[in-house]
Amino acid sequence: MKRMKLIVALLAVLLVVIVILQNTQPVATRLLFITVTMPNAVLIGLSLLIGVAAGILIALTLSGKR
Repeated sequence: MKRMKLIVALLAVLLVVIVILQNTQPVATRLLFITVTMPNAVLIGLSLLIGVAAGILIALTLSGKR
């Protein structure tokens, strides 16, 4: 079972890397009153990191309440 989880995790990481590498064109992102131009790959990577961090924080919070 551990091996299957590792394979699925590696495939997910590979898929994310492929998507990030294929999206290198610049994109303008508006955050309230600020417009930031960055490669789409950076925006995808930042979104992924924020999502992972939020998931870890929520998991830690919920596991501490038991």
